[in-house]
Amino acid sequence: MAIAKAERLMNLALCLLGTRRPLSKRELRDSIEAYVEAFGPGNRTTGSDDSFNRMFERDKDDLRELGLVIETVESLDGEIGYMARRDSNRLPPITLDAEEAAALGLAAKVWQQARLAGAASGALQKLRAAGLPEDVDPYGSHGALEPRIPVHEAAFEPLMLACRDRRPVAFDYRKATAAHPEQRHVEPWALECWRGHWYLAGWDRDRGAERVFRLSRITGKVRSRGGRYTAEVPDVVTVRETVASWAGEVADRSARIRLRAGAGYPLRAKATSVRELGDGWDELEIPYGHGLDAWLVEFGPDVVVLEPAELRADVVDRLRAVAKG
Repeated sequence: MAIAKAERLMNLALCLLGTRRPLSKRELRDSIEAYVEAFGPGNRTTGSDDSFNRMFERDKDDLRELGLVIETVESLDGEIGYMARRDSNRLPPITLDAEEAAALGLAAKVWQQARLAGAASGALQKLRAAGLPEDVDPYGSHGALEPRIPVHEAAFEPLMLACRDRRPVAFDYRKATAAHPEQRHVEPWALECWRGHWYLAGWDRDRGAERVFRLSRITGKVRSRGGRYTAEVPDVVTVRETVASWAGEVADRSARIRLRAGAGYPLRAKATSVRELGDGWDELEIPYGHGLDAWLVEFGPDVVVLEPAELRADVVDRLRAVAKG
């Protein structure tokens, strides 16, 4: 459906850009294949007219939101027409210095997922035309290092499109403390990557509050839902702060744990103090914030929580849920 809509919008944009005179709704309806198939000459009823008008107005708003300048012109006989003048929609020349072009080239090469690889490749070609010389390597002297953002979860692509299109979704989600998944209805805001894991931030309609979901815990398919968003979408900075908090990046307390010697190097990197206990164990003091219990569970038998008590209880509950399957 997303591809069909994109094709319809592209055809409408080309039609408005290619005309030398304003085109009426009727002319656009009879000229664009997607409109003809759905509301063509053989399907003209009051209901189909209303449906076409709603779709056309949404398409026109979407194109304007994407930056296309569409003029509304009234003819001498009072008929309304639409067109997009090329001179009003022509971008100024793009100039990039070497550092800007290299930074954008590097960002385009980060993605390794097949769906995004084509878009990134096309962006690189445009960057070449905009000032990135063919012989400039975005990695400079570090060509052996290639940054990547891994995307293994099947839910990533449909959620990425849902965030872009502002489309509510539903999916089955298994919390770390639950043995079985439950259905969630979410208005997706943004996807963020923390510590190699992808998280979705959005508005949970069932709970009437913002929530963060780890993509690896989404089971089954992500299903699109109709309707508009009911909650205001925060700016991207607020979303990132929310994900950081839920992912355990924001800490306001300290926790004391036992860690098996030679294990848990990410935990050691965060530790504010480390003390050898002997018998193959060390004692660490680490920052404690929301989500730390889920992170500690990933280290399995190599970690034992000493304090605080609520953190120890949360970790035990998660381990029991995992043991139950």
